[in-house]
Formats: sequence, structure tokens, C-alpha cells
Amino acid sequence: MISQQSRHCTVELQALPSRIGQVRRIVSAQLRYWHLDPLIERAALGVTELLSNVHRHAEPDKTCTVEMELLLGRLTVSVHDHDPRLPVVQDADPFATCGRGLAMVAAVSESWGVRPHGETGKVVWFTLPASSASVPKISPYDTGLTLDTAPPYDTGRRPAARGHRSEHAPARSAVAG
Repeated sequence: MISQQSRHCTVELQALPSRIGQVRRIVSAQLRYWHLDPLIERAALGVTELLSNVHRHAEPDKTCTVEMELLLGRLTVSVHDHDPRLPVVQDADPFATCGRGLAMVAAVSESWGVRPHGETGKVVWFTLPASSASVPKISPYDTGLTLDTAPPYDTGRRPAARGHRSEHAPARSAVAG
């Protein structure tokens, strides 16, 4: 379910490795659609870590819901699962191959936390600032150029005439919202 008015996106899934990759692509596409490209890497990393924790630790099942909400200049990404046990941040041994997920979420986010969700699970969340500096004031397609004033077309393989390289427009998503 996606609602444009509140900039809200919800995805339900089984936290399996193949699904985690799909959710990363959905998060990336949704943030592109909302013109929040600067947040994509941190949001994708954070959601990957939270879903990996569900995959590794959640019981009785791996069913979860990922929510993204853009409200008052802040993007909140949360993962709800059905395991009531709250995660504990631990100091990982320097040679450990796991155990750093929540520390990474804390490092890339503005804030993060966990809250119980009744007796049926928990919600782990993190926030990223979506300041006005990261949201374009105009559409990248609204350049005001006409055929008479547009720079020469360039494929990016060689320098364009007059020493200019064309700017590639950002990818657009088919995800509504």
C-alpha cells in the first residue's frame, strides 16, 4: 500500500536472502521516486541489516513488514517482525563475521531504536534526515531549455562539442507514491 499524501510505503515479506535484495531495490526505487536519491545508500544498508537480523534471529517465523515514511523532513524506516525478543547491541570481536548490524544502523542513521509491538513482536526503526537540501526544488526534467538553447547531445562516450558533457536524467521508478 502506498499513499502519496503522507509519503508512506509498506512492504510485507518473508525475510529470506532473495527477498532482502528485492526490498533493497524497492527502497531504492521509492526513494528515487520521492527525489531522495542522497538517502538511498544509507536506507538500503539499514534495511538490509534489519532484515538480515530477522532472517537470522526471528522466531516463530520470518514474516515481517518494512515501512518507510517521509514526514516533516525525516525518513523513518522500520521493520516489524513477530518475535517479541528485543535485539541487543554487542561489541563484536575484530575477527567476527557477524554481530555488527545494529552498530552499522546506528552509524549510518540519525537515530534508531526498538519498541515492543504488543505480545506479538517488535519494531526496529531508524531515521534519516531528508532536509530540503536533499529534495530538488524543481524537477530534473524542467530545465527550461529549448531546442535552440540546449547543449549538443552526448552519449557520454566522448567529450561533447564545446567541452560539455550531457547530464543524464535520474532513473524514474514505476512505484507509485
